[in-house]
Amino acid sequence: MEKPVKRAPEKHGVSYGIVAIAFVAGILVGVLLTLYKTGSSPAIPSPSPQMGQKSSAADHSDEIAGLEFKTSRNPGDIAGWIELGNSCFDANLPEKAISAYEKALALNPDNADVWTDLGVMYRKSGKFDKAIQCFDKAIGIDPRHEIARFNKGIVLMHDLNDPKGAIQAWEELLAVNPLAMAPNGQSIDEMLKKLKQH
Repeated sequence: MEKPVKRAPEKHGVSYGIVAIAFVAGILVGVLLTLYKTGSSPAIPSPSPQMGQKSSAADHSDEIAGLEFKTSRNPGDIAGWIELGNSCFDANLPEKAISAYEKALALNPDNADVWTDLGVMYRKSGKFDKAIQCFDKAIGIDPRHEIARFNKGIVLMHDLNDPKGAIQAWEELLAVNPLAMAPNGQSIDEMLKKLKQH
């Protein structure tokens, strides 16, 4: 199972997953260009956007235990559930992250970032259709949510083997932001042009 696309960035910091996605997107474009130049057509590999990240459950065990205690004492703490979900996300514990994010969304279903992170965790757990549903929910809440649109394309392309759907998702991203950039700094427009050529 490939590693998930990094969760949506929080207001207080930059997501390291964006850098990792950029790296993977660069690899994907390189593979596509190589295939184009050599004329071969092996399957496109699925991305592993968090290759550089080596976080584990052990690295986050104290933090997670503290957040689990906090949310058990105050189950209406939306921020606590989100924080727990984020810690489990970073610790590569998708089932625990899913549970925490779902509890947060039960209290506030209008958080597009949490829906996006939940979609990433569903992807990580192999539930690709649920991941797409989460990204669509995020887009429904915030039609300008670029990360949800980009991640939807990733799941369609690499997990559901639906390049046409991925192209459509990324074209819709361009409709929202014609200057949208992939995490590697390449314009989505250029990425789509190269993808369509193959």
